[in-house]
Parts: sequence; structure tokens; C-alpha cells
Amino acid sequence: MSRNESPGRTVTSKVLAVLAAFDAGSRELSLTDLAQRADLPVATAHRLVGELLEWGALDRTTAGGYAVGRRLWDLGLLAPVNTDLRSVAAPFLQDLHAATRATVQLAVRDDDRALYVDRLSGSVSTPVVSRVGSRLPLHATAVGKVLLAHAPDAVRLRVLGSLTRHTPHTVTSPAILDEQLRRARRDGFATTAEEMSRGACSVAVPVCVGDEVVAALGAVVPDLRHGRPELVAGLRVASQGIGRRLALHAAR
Repeated sequence: MSRNESPGRTVTSKVLAVLAAFDAGSRELSLTDLAQRADLPVATAHRLVGELLEWGALDRTTAGGYAVGRRLWDLGLLAPVNTDLRSVAAPFLQDLHAATRATVQLAVRDDDRALYVDRLSGSVSTPVVSRVGSRLPLHATAVGKVLLAHAPDAVRLRVLGSLTRHTPHTVTSPAILDEQLRRARRDGFATTAEEMSRGACSVAVPVCVGDEVVAALGAVVPDLRHGRPELVAGLRVASQGIGRRLALHAAR
């Protein structure tokens, strides 16, 4: 009997290992990849993947691989913090979207990533890679920089020590990013310029409940050279409204 099939490893742990094989850089995996990443025999992985497909936790891709299924995203969005945040923030996102016609998005920090809990697409064609339920790098997105600026020191040091390049404009210098985070704390907003995808710039502000930053509210536009003060002002008004509503909910 192999160590992968030892009595000490439960079926639950094997299923979780299969799901944990996916990450932001590996959104589609073959059966062999899943087996290797989950440290399972291919036959065991095949059986578990079949059950996960039937339940909706995994989907087949057009290329014949596997991807995380929508049912998992839906379940994740039912987590209390995400549910309350989305429902409270929804009218503010809608107002901001109507006023700016930009892509507006709401994110929380999930370890070393920005987890997007809501998004409304803008009317201007801008390449936006985020979607509800996706996790993107903290250092290459405006919402991520806001969240990173207010993250614990250990998180900031970990991210600063592993900066990956996504476009030629991604900031990969720890010193430069650290200065940007300092300015984000001082000025109350952060920006990016084609750092996650070409042709997309972003700006974001924190959403606070008391002194705690619980989320980041951002907008994606083709260019920030014009209209940035107005966009920041609109984001701040919306974020303050969200923060007040969240505080009221917490007090009930």
C-alpha cells in the first residue's frame, strides 16, 4: 500500500487536496496534474474528480482539462463576511457605476491575494481580468495595494519578498512598492497603471469599520491621467457609506 493510500489519509483530505491543486496561476489542470499536485495515484484522482464533476465543484474545459466549478464560487460567497459585505455594498456599487460608467469592484484580502467579492462592468471597453470569486496578486492591483498597505507586517514582508511580473509595468521592486504602500496609507488611495493587464489602470480606496480596513473599493478605467481626483472622491463617498452600513449591521 502506498503512502498516498495509507489509512491515515482520509477521503476528505484527498478531496481537499484535489481542490487545493488549483491556484491563480493554474486555473486549468489535467488529470495527471491534479494527481501530482494532490499527491494521489491517478486512479484515485480520477474517481474523486468524477464525483466532484457530478456535484459541480469541478467543470470540464474545452481543452479537456478541469477547472473549479461555479458551485464552489457560489458557496464561497455565502461566507458571512462576504454575504454581508456584498449585500451592504451593492447599492453603493450601483450608484458609483452609474456615476462613473467605470468597472467598479469590491475586494477583501484572502491571505496573500485579493479576493473579488463583487464587480460591475463598465461601459468603456477596458481589459479587466478580475471577476467575482477570482483571486489576484495584491501588489499588481489597486484594491490589492490598499489591502496590502493595511495588512499585518508579516503579510507585507512576505509579499514584498516575492513580487512577480504580470506586465512590463508591474512593480517588482520591493523598495518602490513599499513606498507606494506608505503613500496609500498617507493619501487614502492607491493606483496602478497597466500593472495587471495592458490598457487597464485602476484606483482604489479602503472600506473601514472603525479603524479596521475590511475591504477595498476600486475602479478600473483606460487612463487615470484625467479625472482621477473626481474618481477618488466618488470612491471615498461610496466606501464611507459602505463602512457606516457595515458598522450598523455589526451593532445589531
